Amino acid sequence: MTGAKRSSAQRLRDALEDDIINGRRVPGERLDPEALGQEFNVSRTPVREAIQQLMASGLVTVSPKKGTFVARVGIDQLIEMFEVMAELEGMCGRLAARRISEEELAALKEAHARCQAAAQAGDPDEYYYENEEFHACIYAASHNGFLASEARQLKQRLKPYRRLQLQVRHRVTTSLDEHQAIVAAIAAGEAGRAEALLRDHVLIQGERFSDFVASVRRFESPLSGTG
Repeated sequence: MTGAKRSSAQRLRDALEDDIINGRRVPGERLDPEALGQEFNVSRTPVREAIQQLMASGLVTVSPKKGTFVARVGIDQLIEMFEVMAELEGMCGRLAARRISEEELAALKEAHARCQAAAQAGDPDEYYYENEEFHACIYAASHNGFLASEARQLKQRLKPYRRLQLQVRHRVTTSLDEHQAIVAAIAAGEAGRAEALLRDHVLIQGERFSDFVASVRRFESPLSGTG
């Protein structure tokens, strides 16, 4: 999905995510839909859609009769969500290795190829969107609708921070290498290995944990609080 193909709502959502995470919009700040429409030169519909998506990721809250406000999210809560996300992704990988069809495997390989192209272009945001398609292929191949639904919902909550994580130096290259190993394990039907690889791929641990916390703490003010 190239930047040109993204909808106005997606582009606005990404811009607001960046503003919030980078502290340009602080916790408790009111987001006025009319002002946002004028600032980003979009109609009411994209603004409404972007706000709904930001609500789903927990970055904004809506208070009846008061308006929309930037929310507070704590680092501890983020780490807990990543831990659960890693387990859900691992389960999807294990089931996909057992249940994936030839057509689904071909789609997974195509998604991986698009990730490679985005990585070579040096565009971490584009890589993020292709990466989402890569993981969506694994969810579908698990053939467990409830599991896939839970994984998608939590992934949406973590979207801003997954994008942030990909901006850490060399993370895109490392992520791509991990994708290659995941595809190989699923294609070979190695359920246990696919589960472990996907869990480690998502889980923030070791040096990645330190890098992630350092990145988030650059924006300590907008992310402080218990959420």
